[in-house]
Amino acid sequence: MRIIGGEKRGHRLVEWHATGIRPLQDKVRAALFDILGELVVGADFLDLFAGTGAVGLEALSRGARHATFVDSSGKAIRVIRANLKKLRYEDRAEVIKSDALEAIKGLHRKRKRFDLIFMGAPYSQGLTQEALKQLILCPLLRDGGLLITEIHKSEELRPRCGPLRLLQDRGYGDSRLLFFEFASEEKST
Repeated sequence: MRIIGGEKRGHRLVEWHATGIRPLQDKVRAALFDILGELVVGADFLDLFAGTGAVGLEALSRGARHATFVDSSGKAIRVIRANLKKLRYEDRAEVIKSDALEAIKGLHRKRKRFDLIFMGAPYSQGLTQEALKQLILCPLLRDGGLLITEIHKSEELRPRCGPLRLLQDRGYGDSRLLFFEFASEEKST
């Protein structure tokens, strides 16, 4: 696995195969960042269920100001930290070893806000829906921010979840990327 675009394009990431992590496929990651384009530049990026951290690392390579990585697996956290060190992004990142739902609450208490949030929860465990509910209770997106979630093609999510409104639903093999916009109550009426 490697970084596909930006200043670190072509850099190989630390070996992750023995971790049991399912990383986002390169072609899906490329499509994600093609869609996001310049929105990444200068953004505060949250990578929930970060796994290898490839999505957040890609965001940093493409000009994100800062990335926060959240995963509950110690193996994943070690891979993320090793990749941050290898790519020299340690000063532009925060790594949190935590259950995603608890991390959302903690980030909300600290009044953290993000321009872009990516969620790549394990398939078919209901975690995406639970994280969406938690993000509605504890909003972390700035007005106009985007939440992107990767789900299995057979999973369904509602097009409107509180202040989150579905903008795009794109299929890539067994995966789908759903792009939700956060709109404050004033904007959503």
